[in-house]
Amino acid sequence: MTNNLSISEAKWDHIKVNKDIERKTATIVLDRPEKMNTLSYIGRSHLNEIFEQLNKDDDVRVIIIKGAGDKAFTSGGTITEFMERHPEELSLLHKNVAAPDRSPKPVIAQLQGYTFGVGLEIAMACDFRVASDNVQLALPELNLGMIPGSGGTQRIARIVGVGRAKDMIMRARRVKVDEAYQWGLLTEVVPHEELEDAVQNLVDELVRFSPLALRVLKRVINSSQEGPLSTGLEIEGYAYGMLRSTEDFREGVEAFDEKRKPYFTGK
Repeated sequence: MTNNLSISEAKWDHIKVNKDIERKTATIVLDRPEKMNTLSYIGRSHLNEIFEQLNKDDDVRVIIIKGAGDKAFTSGGTITEFMERHPEELSLLHKNVAAPDRSPKPVIAQLQGYTFGVGLEIAMACDFRVASDNVQLALPELNLGMIPGSGGTQRIARIVGVGRAKDMIMRARRVKVDEAYQWGLLTEVVPHEELEDAVQNLVDELVRFSPLALRVLKRVINSSQEGPLSTGLEIEGYAYGMLRSTEDFREGVEAFDEKRKPYFTGK
């Protein structure tokens, strides 16, 4: 896809990628504001490709995904396309949408306005969801005689519980910002004009930590969700012991002892 172009220069389908090496971030912008940033079928695979490249980029420690304009993160997918796709193709949609979850790096969803369908499914695959106070969340697929198919039924239920998930999804109900925050669907809610600053403040917090420790921590949390507590404790213990031998841990201990800020290199 990139034809040896940089990730920012490549021609993605209504998606832009902006890197800020000084701040150690990459921002993925769903860039179709005239159509509420709807995401095409090919756009989903491009999103996966973008994450695969950013995952390997040592200049990037935190990834942000946001929508262009002021009205939407994304209002969902381009619906008519799905009638042109084979059922087996559609059954695999969740794999591309799960790209933020698979990324070893912290991923922040910057949410505003309409966050519907695949938009909410992408956001739920991120580690943090920082939202404007104008955000509306919904999985409205039942209105089309369909169900969510990119992880929505599973991720929502795991975060808010089965009862609330059914109340939301089986009624195709829009969940307003206060309720979404109370349920744990959102990490933080701020006035719309403060959204950019809130995301950047979170980035500043994350980049001061060891990128290696963050990668390991995300992997420990994600990989232990499906198993019993005993398995999770074994995974956590192994990771804890492994990090004991890293340069970053030594730097952290020495900085603590010397009462200075640590400088982590990810080694």
